[in-house]
Amino acid sequence: MKKKRQKSTLVVSLCFLLMVFIVLGCESKDISISKDANGSPDTGANRNIARTNVDQFANILDLSANPTEETNGVYETNKFNHFSDLGAWHGYYQPAKDNKKLLGGFAGPLIVGEEYPVNLSNSINRIQITNKETNEQYDLSKSKYIDLSSYPGRLEQKYELGDITLNLSLIFVSNRSALIRTDIENTDEEPLELDISWKGSVFDSVIDGDKTIDIGTSLQKDGNAIQVNFSKVREQWDYLATDEVKYYISHDKKINTKINGLDYTSSLKDSVSLEPGETFETYSTESYTFTKDEFSKEKSKLFDYVDEQETYFKDNKQRWKGYLDKTFTGEKVKDFPEYQNAAVKSIETLMTNWQSPAGAIKYDGIVPSMSYKWFMGMWSWDSWKADVALADFNPDLAKNNMRALFDYQIKSDDDVRPQDEGAIIDAIFYNQDSSRGGEGGNWNERNSKPPLSAWAVWNIYEETHDKEFLEEMYPKLMDYHNWWYTNRDHDNNGVAEYGSMVSEANWKTDEDGKVIKDKKELPELDEGAVIEAAAWESGMDNATRFDKEGRGIGDVGVKVFENKRDGEVVGYSINQESVDLNSYLYAEKGFLKLMAAELGMDEDEKTLIDDASKLKKYIQENMYDQESGYFYDLQFNDDGSKTKLLVNRGKGTEGWLPLWANVATDEQAETVKDNMMDEDKFNTYMPFPTASKDNEKFSPDKYWRGPVWLDQALFGVEALQNYGFDTEATEETKKLFNHAEGLMGNAPIHENYNPLNGKGISTKNFSWSAASYYLLYKNNILSNNPTTQDAFK
Repeated sequence: MKKKRQKSTLVVSLCFLLMVFIVLGCESKDISISKDANGSPDTGANRNIARTNVDQFANILDLSANPTEETNGVYETNKFNHFSDLGAWHGYYQPAKDNKKLLGGFAGPLIVGEEYPVNLSNSINRIQITNKETNEQYDLSKSKYIDLSSYPGRLEQKYELGDITLNLSLIFVSNRSALIRTDIENTDEEPLELDISWKGSVFDSVIDGDKTIDIGTSLQKDGNAIQVNFSKVREQWDYLATDEVKYYISHDKKINTKINGLDYTSSLKDSVSLEPGETFETYSTESYTFTKDEFSKEKSKLFDYVDEQETYFKDNKQRWKGYLDKTFTGEKVKDFPEYQNAAVKSIETLMTNWQSPAGAIKYDGIVPSMSYKWFMGMWSWDSWKADVALADFNPDLAKNNMRALFDYQIKSDDDVRPQDEGAIIDAIFYNQDSSRGGEGGNWNERNSKPPLSAWAVWNIYEETHDKEFLEEMYPKLMDYHNWWYTNRDHDNNGVAEYGSMVSEANWKTDEDGKVIKDKKELPELDEGAVIEAAAWESGMDNATRFDKEGRGIGDVGVKVFENKRDGEVVGYSINQESVDLNSYLYAEKGFLKLMAAELGMDEDEKTLIDDASKLKKYIQENMYDQESGYFYDLQFNDDGSKTKLLVNRGKGTEGWLPLWANVATDEQAETVKDNMMDEDKFNTYMPFPTASKDNEKFSPDKYWRGPVWLDQALFGVEALQNYGFDTEATEETKKLFNHAEGLMGNAPIHENYNPLNGKGISTKNFSWSAASYYLLYKNNILSNNPTTQDAFK
């Protein structure tokens, strides 16, 4: 009996030790992964738990960089990924480990020269520590342990040397300032006395391809701060600044600064004495402002940022934890931990692309990508897609993003285009264009974008139940909805077309750029320019269905018609009623109907129901081809007579929009589903290319002629969900996650992807792709709850 009891005790002891080993092993695994500076994030695949602690999501995106004066590489896209937050117009990288000159500070910053992201420095504020007794400077590159990590909402650096440990932490505390905490711990058994200084430099030029632009930067001492001054530079297509712009580095302790041209050294006036185990802590802020007023207001807050640093760091972590808490909800979260990193990467991408009011932009919003030279404005349908995702975890930002675009909704008394009352213009930037007295080249009023604003507003309302916001937006949404029928319905049959505003950009010009006029001294219309604007208005810029020459027998190609009101031209339409546009408009009627019901707008509700019924019947009967089982655009003559269903131009993603909008019959949906799931058409390695694989003009890497765009893929998944094809929807969703190059690792989210191999193409860190992945995770991986619903059931 005694031996038996001893054996049992031994077994129990061994089991206990084994359990301890397993637990410690798991904990050790978590820690090592969360601290991984090599950019290999934990997928969570082996842990059946939901993570909501921000520290569990380390290095989801590779931020390592060697910034130079030449910010952009291939496709005019930033060579590196960066971090920003709270709508700031600047951001930071982590230094590349192999560049010892960058260690001890956060690389960059990247700043936005009003409309163009450029690097201001390779590392503007690097710490240097010297042992006062030995007069030897610590070489951070020889640290026995270096950790350069990013977490949701903050950057961290850690260096373990022989007798000290250095920690750096960076967060944004406002839309103009970052706060950096520096602490140095004496890990030796003897007291230490240290001299501490910071070094930095700024670039004085921007290199863009073969062009070098002098940006006129200079350094100036200002008490315990270093101020970067800028010169007035107005390079419309490359870089914009005024002499009011400032970059300001402020320290909380007294420093002596020496400036040598574009380099500086700031040293603490007093050396630092540390007993064994003691830690020295200091803080600095870095602010980037555009105007004297901004600079003055931000400068007055810097003391508070430092004085209340503990609160700011705590609030930052709580804010980001709040984003995660709202994201990782529901019973199914624990079943799919492998998708959590991609969801967090989506949030991080959107938050880095958050821009606060500046210049002509009056509200916070999301730009398509801070990584791309041409994307530092707000496009209407880009923003609305982002807003549907934001509604879930940052609804206040979603609301303001809506306001940012509707600030420039055209009114009846507009000085430039009163005939476009109700329209939402394509894109707004820091600078308006010349027609409005500005000097920007990117501002675009030549076309609108597909009407997804009511979809976004309704999703925000469903999340917030903010009736005041609904009351604010409803009349504006109705005006925009009606504009499509006053300015883009050539034959007034209640079915709209893509087209263009009346714009100087549509006039023919000679080789000197002068407008060509006819015998009546009126500008001659350039139909090619109008067709380009119509394609831009669709959002599918170079899609095969907008090829001017058309294709096949009986296809007259893309023509331009004038739309008139009271004898005056108010806009232009192309000669095809697009199935995606009218599906969007049908869905919009549904969302507006739901809003009208909430707000007691009985007459509006009745009109919307009647109009939707007519449009639904029209789409089902005129835009669906029985033989191929798919939806297409419909060509028509100037008098409105229908000529051809454009089956000949091939299938594109527009053909499943009727399912996304709940406008197709069940029988039509079945055949569209079959086309979508066909491996020779849309069910490619990376599913849902913008042109079917069997389209003779299919090209896997040419923008809208084959690559996978995630918004259209999202609409495809939701189209399947709307008609009960849940198994297919989930199957394709998982392929979208698992076959996109680097998505489940530490690579950025791309603008689009090659459907044949999943390679990321075009630009990176793209907002609507991030928003789409977020919604696919929330509304397919975690639930069967698409963002559209049949409001007319």
